[in-house]
Amino acid sequence: MADHSHPARPAVLGQNQYGKAENRVVKITRDGATHHVKDLNVSVSLSGDMEEVHYSGSNAHVLPTDTTKNTVYAFAKEYGIESAEQFGIHLARHFVTSQEPIRRARIRIEEYAWQRIGTSGEGAHSFVREGRETRLAQITYDGGTWEVVSGLKDLVVMNSTDSEFWGYVKDKYTTLPEAHDRILATEVSGRWRFNWTEDAREMPDWEKSYEQIRKHLLQAFADTYSLSLQQTLYEMGARIIEHRDEIDEVRFSLPNKHHFLVDLEPFGLKNDNEVYLAADRPYGLIEATVLRDGCEARIPVDLTNL
Repeated sequence: MADHSHPARPAVLGQNQYGKAENRVVKITRDGATHHVKDLNVSVSLSGDMEEVHYSGSNAHVLPTDTTKNTVYAFAKEYGIESAEQFGIHLARHFVTSQEPIRRARIRIEEYAWQRIGTSGEGAHSFVREGRETRLAQITYDGGTWEVVSGLKDLVVMNSTDSEFWGYVKDKYTTLPEAHDRILATEVSGRWRFNWTEDAREMPDWEKSYEQIRKHLLQAFADTYSLSLQQTLYEMGARIIEHRDEIDEVRFSLPNKHHFLVDLEPFGLKNDNEVYLAADRPYGLIEATVLRDGCEARIPVDLTNL
């Protein structure tokens, strides 16, 4: 019989995790003739006492990834999907508390929005997929500590005026003209970290929190007379911190979706801030974290890692 014990080698196992990624689950809740849709993409990642499966191939501590997939669908029925955050909390708690070798669970969720289609009939069961942002949630649990980070991506916003960009450093390679009236547009990718802990405080209303945070970041974008996209970013984050006590940290990644005035003079036409070229690349990329005073940053700098 082969010896599967870990031999003395210069290579040792580092951080590791495993799970089932992108489990697509759609939950229909039937309230009489009125139906409600929750459409999620759920990724499960587990870590813990997994050295032997790497060193010797022993699966004695391995919960199959197929089982994690089945758990997602079973929990959609057993617990329903009240919110992405609450669903993720149920899953993370289950994996850590039901399997001794599993010490940490991370649940990542994307939520896709559906809008109800008004019909002349009695039923309210027709929907169209909205072209709005994708809602995000990541729930991490290690048996004692929770971390809930929510967010969004693909939220495209634009101010057609009330934006300037001038007074910047110029060197021999600078060709960009100063702008005292420009379009400001970006595609918001943002994450915000809750200060909720299971023992310390009441659980937030996850649905209300998301809608309110989205409202505040949009209002800050619209209300800020912008001299730089950095200034707008800070105002968006600060407004969330100031209005939502459950949030300690906000991180944004904002690509500057440049709009350049088209030169119409060759055609004998004057372009009075009316016709623009929307350039998709290259683009300026503005990123920053806004924190509640006294708190530490925990959201990764690269939001693609969250």
